[in-house]
Amino acid sequence: MPGVGGPAGNTYDKYATTNPVARRLVARFLRDLDGMVDRARPQDLLDVGCGEGIVTARMARRAGTGRALGLDRESPRLRTCWEEHRREGLDFVVGDAHALPFEDSSFDMSCAIEMLEQSPDPARALAELRRVARRHVLVSVPREPVWRILNVARGAYLGSLGNSPGNVQHFSAGAFISLCRTVGEPVAVARPFPWTMVLLQVS
Repeated sequence: MPGVGGPAGNTYDKYATTNPVARRLVARFLRDLDGMVDRARPQDLLDVGCGEGIVTARMARRAGTGRALGLDRESPRLRTCWEEHRREGLDFVVGDAHALPFEDSSFDMSCAIEMLEQSPDPARALAELRRVARRHVLVSVPREPVWRILNVARGAYLGSLGNSPGNVQHFSAGAFISLCRTVGEPVAVARPFPWTMVLLQVS
């Protein structure tokens, strides 16, 4: 997204991987994500850094929401993916995570699923997520240094010591939860290996 130097969308399609270990890890991540959405029960939601819209669509289906909007940087490849999801009733816009183009309290829940690690100013992006949310903010990041160790173990991104393309922040679970507390009260924390996921109450 504008203002975030990382790639637009996934550089490695973990949601469609055939690797059995990766599939188990992703299944646990999605199980915990579903649980967070079930707890929040949003009437509408904004997914910032939505990439191809895979998780946006999953959260919208889980919530049964009438309005789900994804936001990410300009990319012809993403626009092609978004057109497919629009048939499911979703919508997508181009925008900046650090200056969201919405009024205060525009969405029941705002989300950033694996986006804040690519932000040069995660505190500002998190503050924007809180500003546009009426009730909840849902965020997740890779857990470090575990994430980089696992990348090296599978022979990925060796030239950058396992750092995924675009990642400029490296959060331990404790550091990430502390950052989240600056904008709201954590009502649920999940640690599906190797991620940290937090649901915040903001009103």
